[in-house]
Amino acid sequence: MTGENRIDSVDVLRGVTIAGMIVVNDPGTWSAVYPPLLHAEWHGWTYTDTIFPFFLFVVGVSLVLSFARQRKDGASDGVLFRRMAIRAAALVGLGLALNFVSYLAFHKAHMRFPGVLQRIGVCVLVAGAIVLWGGVRGAAAAAAALLLGYWALMGSGPLDPQSNLAARIDAAVFGPHTWRPGWDPEGLLSTLPAIATTLCGAVAGERLRSPLSPERKFTELLAGGAAAASMGFLWGRVFPVNKNLWTSSYALAMAGLGAMALALFYWAMDVRGWKRLAAPFLWLGRNAIAAFVLSSLTAIALIAVHVEGPDGKPRPLWTAIHRTLFDRFADPRLGSLAFALAYLAIWIAIFGLLYRRRVFFKI
Repeated sequence: MTGENRIDSVDVLRGVTIAGMIVVNDPGTWSAVYPPLLHAEWHGWTYTDTIFPFFLFVVGVSLVLSFARQRKDGASDGVLFRRMAIRAAALVGLGLALNFVSYLAFHKAHMRFPGVLQRIGVCVLVAGAIVLWGGVRGAAAAAAALLLGYWALMGSGPLDPQSNLAARIDAAVFGPHTWRPGWDPEGLLSTLPAIATTLCGAVAGERLRSPLSPERKFTELLAGGAAAASMGFLWGRVFPVNKNLWTSSYALAMAGLGAMALALFYWAMDVRGWKRLAAPFLWLGRNAIAAFVLSSLTAIALIAVHVEGPDGKPRPLWTAIHRTLFDRFADPRLGSLAFALAYLAIWIAIFGLLYRRRVFFKI
């Protein structure tokens, strides 16, 4: 959207999710990480498990805002779909390229086919098409159908890592080209409820662009989010909250929390005008995909490049930096977190400079 029509809270929430991704993906050492900065081992959730669904929720919000702006500029639905399809293909291609770089750099036995960017691309295409031709009512109905349908498919069978239906489908389609042998957290079947998460964001986005008063928008987003989160966690009693499977309870609960976060950011940023402290997240949010890709590529390079350690043996440059500059605390988790925060600070500075120069990478 153009600068004067942008809703800053949307960009800020997107930037917060990217900042979270960088911190949880890039600790100084995986052997010393605070529990909230790790994914839940299987059932349950941590702070880390909120990051990806929040991003997809914001994708849904942005789809509605972008469609409204482009339609105002005279774009037809056919043009909008074509642009969206190109963007979705670019995201999938970029995700595969990132996986290929990792495969080469770390000499893996198999390249992984699914991934974060691939899932975002599919969600953009499918959720966008539903919103484009079904509107907000179609989006709400489709989200409900996807969540209930996924529950029907998954809930009657085992939910362990290897035997659940989603894992069996991924094993049949991708073979060894998955995150772990036999399953992938961004697999095929579990993308269905991820699309529902995106559609929930579209419903919230429609409320955000409505002619309601700011107070009414804030109240409805907060109350609706609280209701959705409550229903999701209650659903979790029979269909466990699980990020790896992206269970229906997880999708609904995280969408609810995302709506509440958006409401609070909307009140702070767009109603009260408290924007100065949020500037770093705004910078990241305006270049979110670029921040994710470049920080990931740099991390791969720093891990792949080896230097000689004090014992004369080669070690990753990443490890050398962590041990030399940050591994100096009684609790090694603190040094590991300090490394991740310093890494985040570097990217904030880079994208802050790009923001000031009005350089935005469009994907």
